[in-house]
Amino acid sequence: MRAFRIAVAASPLVALLLAAGCASYRVGAESLYAFDVQTVYVPMIESFSFRRDLGERLTEAVVKEIELKTPFKVVNSPVADSVLTVTLLEDRRQTLAEDPFDQPRLLENDVVAQVSWVNQRRIQLAPPMAIPAPDGILPFRQGARLIPAAGQSVVQSQQEAIERLAEQIVSSMEEPW
Repeated sequence: MRAFRIAVAASPLVALLLAAGCASYRVGAESLYAFDVQTVYVPMIESFSFRRDLGERLTEAVVKEIELKTPFKVVNSPVADSVLTVTLLEDRRQTLAEDPFDQPRLLENDVVAQVSWVNQRRIQLAPPMAIPAPDGILPFRQGARLIPAAGQSVVQSQQEAIERLAEQIVSSMEEPW
């Protein structure tokens, strides 16, 4: 009888705890990403650069980064849960240091891209992240150093900049806190 009274007295507290526990909480890495998106379509990245294959290399790097670091599955159909559109605006190389004979000793490769991530209803998923940009298009810039004297090639430096840019693009797919 005493156990019954304790159970009756504790039942409002148990009901309150159960109601609070019914909220949908996500834990771990899954909580970093949109819960209503499972698939992402990444069309071939358009490049306004005069250097060959930068758009294709960036597309490959972005797809690999999404598959590696997010719970999303990249699909080859525009009828996905979301569409990640990237445009490579420019890439440039600037000299940071020269030797006494005006030969470049330290250069930097910069790549600049615009990114837009929308779901099927064309609602913006990625937040503007305090970067003033028109129509939800996010500009991203990434650079990589090039040291010719150390035997580094332009292609290696470009690939490093592309991989860093892909990491930056995919990290912008995380949910805001």
